[in-house]
Amino acid sequence: MKSPQAFEEKYYIKEVDADEKSIYCHHDLMGEHLIPTHKHLKAQLLYTEGGIIHVTTETHTYFLPARHFLWIPAGVAHSIHTSSEQAIMRNLYFPKAKNEHGFYDMEGIYPANDLLLQMMLFTNRWNGHLKKGSRNYAIANAIKAMLPEICTAQLHLSLPFARDQRLENILSYLDENLGETILFSDLANRFGFSERSLYRLFEKDLGMSFIQYFTIRRILKAIELLLEKKLSVNEVALAVGYNSAPTFSNTFFKILRQRPTEYMNSFGILEKFKPI
Repeated sequence: MKSPQAFEEKYYIKEVDADEKSIYCHHDLMGEHLIPTHKHLKAQLLYTEGGIIHVTTETHTYFLPARHFLWIPAGVAHSIHTSSEQAIMRNLYFPKAKNEHGFYDMEGIYPANDLLLQMMLFTNRWNGHLKKGSRNYAIANAIKAMLPEICTAQLHLSLPFARDQRLENILSYLDENLGETILFSDLANRFGFSERSLYRLFEKDLGMSFIQYFTIRRILKAIELLLEKKLSVNEVALAVGYNSAPTFSNTFFKILRQRPTEYMNSFGILEKFKPI
């Protein structure tokens, strides 16, 4: 186990906010399976390749898939979990400015279009503080400036935490049975609820219905399986409870705005460009 001193010496604790006016750039292998809870005075743009990434804030757990980025506003505490220490993290940390666009105050996941990917690739040669007035600072600031224009809709690749212990038990059961057909009436009966009271519990505690939660959870699991590249699209569909491949494809498209096959073909756009 790493000592507290070793944790304090991490760049994301010690260096990011050392110069409050700079844009801080850091591209590197994850190097560990868990980055513990921390926060910055600066907002963070996080793009990753090469592993399954979960980011946990006070209210949500986000799943960050390939070809998408997460925007974390300044001051939001978060931890980062990954399936592989070899995952590449590409980070840009931006100082908060006065009278900013409302986009910058909202955490969320967005698809990275070709222009953003090319600009992120261009920053691959940078590391550390980009000073205001420098050419690199201007380029990085242009990335930030264009985000509200290209990010017109968030992807709902996050799930809220259950606060009620009864619902925690139900969600654990769902997580263990993603490949099964689960009727809401059977779920209510199994855990001693009427359908009406369980419906209200989902809405009150999670802000979404059972079917909304279960659908998103299944698609998040499907993304993990697709990233592992061990199963075909049809096999992934069956593994997460879809007996119809077209139904699975249509549901996947509604959430990610890509078909599963299109998503698989988009892997590794920046992964091959290791940080230098």
